Amino acid sequence: MCKKNESSFAKASADKKMKKMKKFKQFLYLFVAVLIVACSGDSKKTENQNEQKILKIAISKAKGSDGYLQYQKWVKILAPKAECYDMYFTTFDSAMMLFDDCAGLIISGGPDVFPGLYEKEKDTSRCGYIDKRRDTLELALIKKALEMKIPILGVCRGQQILNVALGGSLIIDIPADFDTTVIHRCEKSDTCFHKVTLINGSLLENICGVNSGIVNTNHHQAIDEISTKLKVSSKTEDGLTESVEWKSPKDKSFLIAVQWHPERLDTTNELSYKIGKRFIIESKKYLKENE
Repeated sequence: MCKKNESSFAKASADKKMKKMKKFKQFLYLFVAVLIVACSGDSKKTENQNEQKILKIAISKAKGSDGYLQYQKWVKILAPKAECYDMYFTTFDSAMMLFDDCAGLIISGGPDVFPGLYEKEKDTSRCGYIDKRRDTLELALIKKALEMKIPILGVCRGQQILNVALGGSLIIDIPADFDTTVIHRCEKSDTCFHKVTLINGSLLENICGVNSGIVNTNHHQAIDEISTKLKVSSKTEDGLTESVEWKSPKDKSFLIAVQWHPERLDTTNELSYKIGKRFIIESKKYLKENE
């Protein structure tokens, strides 16, 4: 009789253990399933976050007239999802903070650079409008961009102040100081055009795939003594510098500066769209490398 009871007790104990084991396996399966779903969700969330990483482009001045607004329109053609930040219409400190989150810098056209910045202060009266606040802002942006190795595209005045920032100087007034038959400025914007010849082997030639082209022109100042850190990448028929790039680009950020206005040219122009597109490619590369 005792043996029978012992056998029944052992059987009941075994059944109880089996039920516990079954419940544990069910719990384990459920836990693994939840874990897989959670990990999958985190992975998708990370993918979405990467997809939503926005390309932000700083423009030294991008508002105030139709001409300034053209820079943002051009960037939107080149990169529809990009966001543009105007650096001028905010405080200096705010501009510097905004710039920390940007992946590219466009130094836009505008008024004359203060001649005192390149040892020609006595010629200030021969200049047009001068905006010293803008000079200070752009010099700071250039310095920070070079430190961060952010891609830079200079346009018209943008080329001029880049040259000044790097130790070069400017011609105060082309009509008065430079003997030429080429018209570099008209009373009405976007009505003057002339030929430029690209320097063989330059980065600009590599980007554009041409050795010459027709560009718009609207400036009375230009590079005089070029910075020792830069080299000429194109000239007009009268010998004026029309674009510059690094003399030694190794370990430096992407940099191209042109005297014309690519943002106002037709996108079919070889010296417009391709320059902007390469700048965007370099900015996206910077964004990816610094995520």
